[in-house]
Amino acid sequence: MEIRKFLAGYMQDLRSAMDSLDLGDIEKLISMAAEAREKGQNVFVFGNGGSAATSSHIAVDLGKGASLGREKRFKVISLADNVPWMTALGNDIGYESVFAEQLKNFAKRGDLVVAISGSGNSPNVIRAVEYAKGVGCRTVGLTGSPGGKLRELADLPIVAKSSHMGRIEDMHLIIAHMFCYYFMES
Repeated sequence: MEIRKFLAGYMQDLRSAMDSLDLGDIEKLISMAAEAREKGQNVFVFGNGGSAATSSHIAVDLGKGASLGREKRFKVISLADNVPWMTALGNDIGYESVFAEQLKNFAKRGDLVVAISGSGNSPNVIRAVEYAKGVGCRTVGLTGSPGGKLRELADLPIVAKSSHMGRIEDMHLIIAHMFCYYFMES
């Protein structure tokens, strides 16, 4: 395949996904995060693989970038960042429980849970969202088309309109920057 043609096609597909993004959903996410910060509630983010990296990025942007020097700070944690705890849970209980079991130690009614899964069907992500909803957390699901179980389960599903995992992950990071930079720049 010709390199330039591949690059142009990738950019065109990414533009199409960006153009289909519902900005109203991002506004709702910003409002949910603002409420969590205002009320001193926790924000939990998590996912697998590239989505784990995005969850770490969100935690950094909210925890430092949107909190440093501010009277009200975000209480945010990426559940993908404690590798020893995750591997202990995965080994002793099962990988499908690595996020839900962490939430059992911390999550309480009103907390915000941002779950990220490109397919929307990752068993550990779904189990964690089910647990979170069961204890009264508000849930956001970042996923790709068509959205999988996460789209049906999350209080606020935000779907990147693509079936290409790379572009889904691109969109999730763009969404993350949109909502984090709202707080960082205002």
